[in-house]
Order: sequence, then structure tokens, then C-alpha cells
Amino acid sequence: MANVSGSELMVEVTTGDFDTVVIEASRRTPVLVDFWAGWCQPCQMLAPILDKLAIEYQGKLLVAKVDTDAEQALAQRFGVRSLPTVKLFVGGQVVDEFMGVQAEGVIRGILDQHLPRESDEARAEASRLIGAGEGQRAITVLEGAAAADPDNPRIKPDLLRALIHGDAFDRASQVLAELPMNERLDAPFADLEVELRVRQRASGAGDVDVGTLKLAVENDPADLEKRLELGAKLTVAGEHREALEQYLEVMKRNRGFQEDAGRKGLVELFQLLGDANPLVVEYRRRMATLLY
Repeated sequence: MANVSGSELMVEVTTGDFDTVVIEASRRTPVLVDFWAGWCQPCQMLAPILDKLAIEYQGKLLVAKVDTDAEQALAQRFGVRSLPTVKLFVGGQVVDEFMGVQAEGVIRGILDQHLPRESDEARAEASRLIGAGEGQRAITVLEGAAAADPDNPRIKPDLLRALIHGDAFDRASQVLAELPMNERLDAPFADLEVELRVRQRASGAGDVDVGTLKLAVENDPADLEKRLELGAKLTVAGEHREALEQYLEVMKRNRGFQEDAGRKGLVELFQLLGDANPLVVEYRRRMATLLY
């Protein structure tokens, strides 16, 4: 049974109750797990900072403490190699972590990326609108959310996604250009920049639909420009296997076309789909066969 403090915001957990107190609880409230030991001086320095944050976040955060001397199996399960190690669980998964003593402001920055905020309701509505093909309405919703809650770091990538899906490409490019380079190169912005390029290419093909482009490619298989346009349109339409086929065919026919555009199209789609996607595994192997 977990030993819950009077505030019910800080708990000590063991191997026996970890899944209930941390994993399951994190599906309702984010849980910050502090892996520590009594002999660890940095652990003693970090503990009051975490306790203070648990109280200040007023129930939006639970801090769980794991004594690694007593719970070595838990430390091994989560790959703890040094102390203190702190992991943030949300939705049953580790979403962020840090090692060593960190300043309170640094820890707040980590938490603020993941803890629920009132503006998250607007973000959820904007996501629904994007899924329904209403990118312009999503932009309006997120602009209102940004004005009401300017400190929510999750709004900016959501707004960028809405701008891309709302065909506001110039504004999306401006948002990316204003980002610090280290932030721009990391997820989610790096993926969104790829999506922006793909949608710009699809838009550059005009109002020509996928069916018309497929017919054009069938009639003239050597028209690599049309194949690239078709690949972009297919990507936007979610027809990923067919898009990959088009990029692979461009690569087969002319590696030098538009500075190796076929290979670049494949790599971009790999990034959007993620390394674990079976299509990425299959087509990365096929691309490597062509390359080597």
C-alpha cells in the first residue's frame, strides 16, 4: 500500500504498487517519479524542490518517490543508472526525464510542457477541426487560446500545424523562421517543417486531383515532375504506400532529377511516418538496395 502524505500530493512507492500508483494514476494526473537513495547528497538537495512543486501545482501533479536501495528491481526496470533520476509519466508512459539536481525553473519548464492547462480544451477542439479539414477555423481557435494563455508551450506547434493544414504557408514559414534553431531542429517542429514542404508541393500542383495525376503518369511514365506532384498529393491524402512508390520510381529513373528529389521525398515521408512504421522498414530497405 502506498504511503500517502497528508497533502496526498507526494507518495512513496514500491515494486508492488508502482503500476497502480504511478502507471494507472498517470492516466488521470501526471506523475513525477523521483528515483533516489538515502546516501545520495544530490537527492537530498532535489527533494525539497520537488515537494514544493507538488504543493504549488495544486493537485495537477503527483510526486512519487522510489528508494532505489530498497526497490532495486524498479530502478533496473526503468534503466536508472545515476541518482537522482526523475521521470515524468503521463498516460501510462514516460514522456520526459532528467538526471541530477536541476534548478526549479528548469523543472518547471519540463512540467509546463506536459501538465494540463485550461487552454488544452481549445487545443483539443482545434485538433478536431484539423481532422475535419477545417484548418482555418482551427487557426482562429488557437489564436484565441494563445491570447488567453500565452505561456502554454503546446499552443505554438498546434498553431503551426493549423497554419499548414489551413494552407497559410507564408505564416507557417514565418513561425518556423522565428524559432531558435535548436528548437526548430527537434520534434515536433522538425516534423512539421517536413509536412509544410510536402503540402506546399501538393498545393503547387494546383487543383489537379490525384486521379488526374495518376492518369497523367500512366500515359507518360517518364514525366518525373508529375510523379513528384502525385507523391505529394498522395501523402496529403494519406495514401502513403502509393506515395512511396512514386518517389521510389523517380529515384529509379533518374537519381539526379531535381537534386535527387525522389530520395528526398522518401526520406521526408519516412520522417512523417516514424521509424517503427512497417512501410518505413520496407521502403527504407528498398531504397538502400537502389543506393548500394
